[in-house]
Parts: sequence; C-alpha cells; structure tokens
Amino acid sequence: MGNLDIQNLKVSFHTREGIIHAVDGVDLSIKPGEIVGLVGESGSGKSVTCNSVLKLLPVPPARIEKGQIEWSGKDLIDHDEQNMQAIRGKEISMIFQDPMSCLNPYLSVLEQVAEPLVIHGMASLEDARKQASEMLVNVGVQRVVDHPHAYPHEFSGGMRQRAMIAMALVTKPSLLLADEPTTALDVTVQAKVLSILKTLCTDLGVSVLFVSHDLGLVAELADRVVVMYRGKVVEQNHTGSIFSNPQHPYVKALIACRPTLESNPVRLPTVDDFMNPKTGKEQALEKLVAPSLNLDSQETLLQVENLVVEFPTEDGPVRAVDGASLMIRKGSTHGLVGESGSGKTTLGRSILHLAQLMSGSILYQGKPINLDHPDDRSKFRKSMQIIFQDPYASLNPRLTIEQTLLEPMKVHGIGSSRKERIERVINLLEEVGLGEEYLHRYPHEFSGGQRQRICVARALTTEPEFIVCDECVSAMDVSVQAQVLNLLRSLQASRNLTYLFISHDLGVVKFMSDEISVMQNGKIVENGLADDLYRSPKSDYTRKLLNSIPLANRSANFQINRPSV
Repeated sequence: MGNLDIQNLKVSFHTREGIIHAVDGVDLSIKPGEIVGLVGESGSGKSVTCNSVLKLLPVPPARIEKGQIEWSGKDLIDHDEQNMQAIRGKEISMIFQDPMSCLNPYLSVLEQVAEPLVIHGMASLEDARKQASEMLVNVGVQRVVDHPHAYPHEFSGGMRQRAMIAMALVTKPSLLLADEPTTALDVTVQAKVLSILKTLCTDLGVSVLFVSHDLGLVAELADRVVVMYRGKVVEQNHTGSIFSNPQHPYVKALIACRPTLESNPVRLPTVDDFMNPKTGKEQALEKLVAPSLNLDSQETLLQVENLVVEFPTEDGPVRAVDGASLMIRKGSTHGLVGESGSGKTTLGRSILHLAQLMSGSILYQGKPINLDHPDDRSKFRKSMQIIFQDPYASLNPRLTIEQTLLEPMKVHGIGSSRKERIERVINLLEEVGLGEEYLHRYPHEFSGGQRQRICVARALTTEPEFIVCDECVSAMDVSVQAQVLNLLRSLQASRNLTYLFISHDLGVVKFMSDEISVMQNGKIVENGLADDLYRSPKSDYTRKLLNSIPLANRSANFQINRPSV
C-alpha cells in the first residue's frame, strides 16, 4: 500500500494569451485506505492535479514548474515514461470523466477492461477476460454476460461510465484517482458507484482521491475534503468539520448553492454572493418571496394522452415511451424525473415532434398539432423550443454567436431588418447575463456555463411559449448550475414561459417544478404537486429515487460526524 504526498505543486500552461497558473502551490496527502474528496468548480485545478500524479498532462503546453509528488517515498516527477507505465493502471488507476472519449470504439468493452491485466502481466488473456467479466458484473454491467462482444457505442452513458470504473479497478490498485466518476449519472447509478468505491476501500485498503464539484456527493464518501479555488487549496479538513463549520467564503458558497429537498428558496445563492457580498438592501430584495402559482386557475397549455414511441433494433422494436400521459399548465414548470433510459428525453422530443409517434395524441392549446401545413408547422416550431443537454454539441462551432442567434429569427421572419434583429440579439444576450462584446466570438471561446446561457438565448429568439429543458444543467458545477436555474426562473416570470424540465437530479427538479411526473421503463408511474410528491411518494420507484439522493443533498442544514482518520 502506498502513501501519496503532494507538496507545493505548481503547474502552468503556456498559451498564446500568456501563462496560466492552473495549479498554484497545492499541498495534498492521502494515507493508505483513506478517501479524500477534492472539490471545486471547473477550472479550479482539480483534474490538472490528478493528471499530474500520473504525468498525463500534455507537454507542451503544460509544465510542472515546481513541487514534489511522492508515491511510496519516490518522487513521480523524476520518473521516466517507462517507470510511469509500470505504475499507471497497476499501482495507481484513474477513472476519467468522459467515457466516450476514453473508450476505444474499435474494441469490445470486455476486451478493454481485460487489457490492463494483460499489459501488466497479471493474467493470461483468457483469465483476464474472466476477471474483467466478473468486475463488470460487480459494477452493474450485467449485459456483458449475454453480450461479451458489445462495443462502447452500444452502451448508455451510465453503462460506459461503469465500464470505465471496472477498467480502473480490475487490477486492484493501491490508489484510485476518480475524476468526476459520477458526472451526469442518475441518482440510483450514482449511489451504486459510491457503494462500490466504499466497499473497495474497506475490503482492499485502496486509497481514493475522489474529484467532484458536488460537496453533497463527497460527504457520502470522503473521510477528508480538500477544496480548490483558482488553482489553490483554500480549505481542507475532515468531512464533518467542513459541513458543520466551513471557514472560507468559497466553501460556504459551494454548500449553499446546492438545491436541497427541504429548502424552497425563490433564488439559489451563487458563489458571487459570498465572494462579493451585496449590500443589506440587495440581500433584502433577494429574500422577498414571489407569489406562488395557483395551478387550479391556470389553463392547460399542453396535454399528452397515451403516447407511444418505439425504436427499431436488431433484436426487435424497443418501446421507449409506453402509454405516457401528462398535463402541463400555462406558466408552470412541469418536472420529469427518472433514471437514464426511462424515456424522459424521448418523451420531451416526441412532444416537439422530433421523434416519430407510434400512437397517442398531443394537444397544444386544446388543438392537435398539425405539421402537414407549412404555416401550422412554422407556428408550432416558433412557439415551442428546446434547450439541449450538451451545449458543446448543440452549438455550431463554425458560427459566431451573432450568426447562431440571428438564424432562427431569419427562418421565422422575426424583425423587419438586420438592424432590428441585431438589437434583439444584443438584448437577449444581456437578458441571459452576457453582452454585446460576445457577438463575434465562437462557441469554443466560452465556458460551459456561458455556452448554456447562449443556448437559452437561442431558445428565446423565436419568443416561444413552451420550452423543453432537457437535462440543461446536467454536469454543471453547482455554482454555474445555480446561475442557470435562477436565470430560467427569472425568464419564466418575465416572459410567462412554460417549461417541461427534464432531469435526473431530484433536488434541481424540486427547486424548479410546480408539478412532477416520474418515469420508469417508458411509463409514468406517478404524477403530483412537487411538495406532495417529495413529502409522501406513492410509488415504490419514486421512494427508491428519493432514498438514493445523498443525505447532504436532502437537507440544507446537513451535518456529519465522522471519526477522524
């Protein structure tokens, strides 16, 4: 068993714009069998610190300027590539954040999980495949038993992430670097992953560096927590002390930004609220409670009845949506929750006629949606929009933000001149917290949170009444997530928008929604008012989802008392 000791680590990136100090004097240690949580927003230096341990940074532009990374008494910085190859995947393994970019599309999942055992001479090919199959089953990839030759593209995102975890664990390493291993996973799979990591640490004495932007999630797992902000460690302490008595304003902000099941704020706090405190008058205004929506008095905007959607496969048709019915009231937010593969996204897309319906009906403003006539189709597309899950994939990298936002206006004949459209674009950017100076930039020049704001602005270009928000804050930092959620609520109030809000994060859905529907295997198993559903769920499946939420994300006043390590 090894001991990791990082001392005064400084890592910089040499770019055209100058030198960026990504990691600036970090001290961090992990004892054998200890689980340490590394927390911070995107850009804080968490992943760079992890990659530095295994010398996986791109050189150039990255450069370790200073410091030591001691593993079992030896400085890894002085190791050559041959020595590092002997350590990577055997003594120290890493679970990467994005499984799709890390898995080889040309190799079966089973072969890839078995590969580390063969490379390090720990097993024959046949025995490696057997051990890999057992590990995949242990992490919940049961499909490998019946389909041992399945490729990564045949797996869901959650299954691919489980495969990455199996690949990292199959060699039974001494240290596991888990870089956002539960990002974008639904709560039940997330709970399963945490359980696996806990068991591994207990049974095998494996040390874990668990990187996450979610302090609530880290509380479930970590013995100690290290918080990074702009390349520096601003606070580290035992998990219980971090939650009961945070010292740094940034740490207080990360805890406060979490939407919890028990709290019901009108506006979520943001990091900026803590790092740049507002005046007493500004704080008082933010605490004002907005009038609650009287759902009984709201007319029905959208009604879905017995919707069925099927997708053809080699093994026969798969029923993604199976007789789903729901009613969405004007000016409200209707939450849609469920595990990955439950049919949430397909239902949202089918409402917009982006997925072909097999049967059922969709009434908009009391009338069936008719896409046969060009005028009706144009009116429908104009009044109903979608904000996609991935802002990277949904923006054209070849178009400037100005071109991106002008395009829907041109298509739908909004604005009498280019000058008027440009003015509308500028106003939209300002409305989502950006400005005129961003007009001529391309998507790659923005952060993930900024890109999602642009996607929100694009959805607003046609002045819609109804917007499908499809996992639109998934995988965001809690601080950025809070900003986008506050923005959506503010826009809803000012524009009288109606949302179908799809998410696997029940805390986020609780914050946003007036009513909630729960989906399982293509069916809606429960409908109800948001508060009622969380207080007294009727379905066993809903109770399962609620019980899978980390305890720290259920209560705003969560405290943990865990013995010191």
